[in-house]
Amino acid sequence: MATDFKSIPIIDISPLLEKWDHPNLAHDEGVAQVVRQLDHACREAGFFYVKGHGISLSLMKEIRGITREYFHQPYDEKLKIKLSAATGYRGYQRVGENITKGIPDIHEAIDCYREVKHGMYGDLGKVMQGSNIWPSNPPNFKQLMEEYVDRCTDLSRKIMRGIALALGGSADEMEGEIGGDPFWVLRIIGYPAASISNGHDKADNDVGCGAHTDYGLLTLVNQDDDIVALQVRNKSGEWISAPPIPGTFVCNIGDMLKILSNGMYESTLHRVINNSPKYRVCVAYFYEPNFDAAIEPLDVCLEKTGRTKNFEGAVYGKHLVSKVTTNFVM
Repeated sequence: MATDFKSIPIIDISPLLEKWDHPNLAHDEGVAQVVRQLDHACREAGFFYVKGHGISLSLMKEIRGITREYFHQPYDEKLKIKLSAATGYRGYQRVGENITKGIPDIHEAIDCYREVKHGMYGDLGKVMQGSNIWPSNPPNFKQLMEEYVDRCTDLSRKIMRGIALALGGSADEMEGEIGGDPFWVLRIIGYPAASISNGHDKADNDVGCGAHTDYGLLTLVNQDDDIVALQVRNKSGEWISAPPIPGTFVCNIGDMLKILSNGMYESTLHRVINNSPKYRVCVAYFYEPNFDAAIEPLDVCLEKTGRTKNFEGAVYGKHLVSKVTTNFVM
């Protein structure tokens, strides 16, 4: 469970990345130190920054730059890849079209998912069936984003091996039937500059994204370096800022990892409020279980929590579809 944390820890994960596939991974002291830090962060806050992650600062900046370039185009140009049920909920959504708990969010976005081919996962996969629809402008948008997704998928798998060790399992505890063929989600998001007219009550009226938890295993957030907007709620209900630290990802754990850990790790509520006079961009990558994975508390976590299941199990794809189909005003 999350605590009354006042700040979000920074973890240098380079020792884990250097030895991630080593047969004696769990016995390496450098890796063990990273594992202890991951365990502490996931128990205390459910959020942490990572540095030493191997994705270049230049690529992170390039991703944000091309995102800003896309969103600054005329509205009609952005609408060429409009999100709908027919696109498998992939594509562009205008400001206010995404809703959180019934309230429109003050952001625009492109939503992307791992491809779901016809017939994959049977009825479970029908809603998400399709491929991503990419804008033709900027011309290298698709290529850059697909490269970025590949890099984030590889990084997330390695972090999850550390988290598996932190829970007391083997490094590959969450591969195989849980995450051996991981699904992924990418949200490319733009938050308009703060409204002057709402200056007296921005927290209520200019919420870029309302309070929510993430759905899957692990999220990597690549946010603008100069705007503080992401906030995380601690146990007392205080909103703790997650200010940008250049070259880092903000990471947080999702609902499926909360179930797997039997509540040892929390999927913490967070929100975005852009009080800045500048437009903010953020690219959030979500590393998920296998689409058809049946998620239950891990045996190693049940042993540590009195053998009582604290959460009902969930099929990841069903959980995702229930969220995706209720998050939009069409």
